[in-house]
Amino acid sequence: MAKHIILLSLVALSFGLLAFAFEPSPLQDFCVADSTSSARVNGQPCKSPALVQASDFSFSGLHLPGNTSNPNGSKVTPVSVAQLPGLNTLGISMVRIDYAPWGINPPHTHPRATEILTVLEGSLQVGFVTSNPDNSLITKTLQKGDVFVFPVGLIHFQRNVGTGNAVAIAALSSQNPGVITIANAVFGSKPGISSDILAKAFQVDKSVVYQLQAKF
Repeated sequence: MAKHIILLSLVALSFGLLAFAFEPSPLQDFCVADSTSSARVNGQPCKSPALVQASDFSFSGLHLPGNTSNPNGSKVTPVSVAQLPGLNTLGISMVRIDYAPWGINPPHTHPRATEILTVLEGSLQVGFVTSNPDNSLITKTLQKGDVFVFPVGLIHFQRNVGTGNAVAIAALSSQNPGVITIANAVFGSKPGISSDILAKAFQVDKSVVYQLQAKF
């Protein structure tokens, strides 16, 4: 009997920990983000329901091509809680990504979201790298209509391998997924990470580090 009680207690504890690992279900129909509030919460405070309008749940312009005239040759147009307040607490967002020929969406991570990407036009090489110690590259070339998933937190990328422009739409499992572009974070931090640390981490001369830091 005592063993059964212990087992049941462990099961209950496991379910309790699992429940705390995910966002709780919303306790109201919606919680439109109030960008004017000074309240500090894990997320965005709710606007009064009396002030909510249809525009809080709408975003326009995702049909417009993004400007890819930059060193990466790509443009990400986000639709997260910052652009669409009605997404607050709902655990979803999306982006449009435009790629010039051979343009890249450079290696990056989303610390708070899994991403599922659909190619609308063109051909994309996509991939992600598994965590230490394996660091295995999982990569595939996608065509129009193909779908690929990038698991939460893993470094991933896309590259246009076609001769024309490419377009993708991606959905993410957070209203505020966050993005950490690896090169920008490592070589463009403010203040900068010590060149001694980076030179040793990347096993290169400090002159290479200085050159990279100058680009970011």
